[in-house]
Amino acid sequence: MNISLQECSSQQALAPVRILVADDHEVMRLGIRNLLQSQPHWSVCAEAGDGHEAVEKTRQFCPDLIILDISMPTMTGLEAARHISQSHPEIPIILFSLHVSDNGMRDLERGNIRGAVDKNQAGRDLVTAVGTVLRGGTFFPHQMLVGKASQ
Repeated sequence: MNISLQECSSQQALAPVRILVADDHEVMRLGIRNLLQSQPHWSVCAEAGDGHEAVEKTRQFCPDLIILDISMPTMTGLEAARHISQSHPEIPIILFSLHVSDNGMRDLERGNIRGAVDKNQAGRDLVTAVGTVLRGGTFFPHQMLVGKASQ
């Protein structure tokens, strides 16, 4: 099924914020879902267990925002982000990993990637990151970009 950009936009205008969560650990996806859906008007519209599934579910569900684990089997989150950036450049992506560090973060700030959250800080940072990105800002590790989380 191939959905055009215009079809995605018209679907989104009538619905609450729709978020796709991609992580290879089911328990992590459940925790993220519960955290996000505790926010008014936020909904997890789909989940994916690997990068290929994330790309396909992006086409299928046209989310407003995508949270991608960097390290997934079959296709990594970074590879999935590249594919999604080509087909849906309007959908912002937040990378999610145990390995978010200062090293290499500058390389991640391109295309649709608007943020990165360390899984160890998810309880503190994920809702803030999603809200910031939905308002058009960026959210990257504060250790590297002090004061750069824009709103």
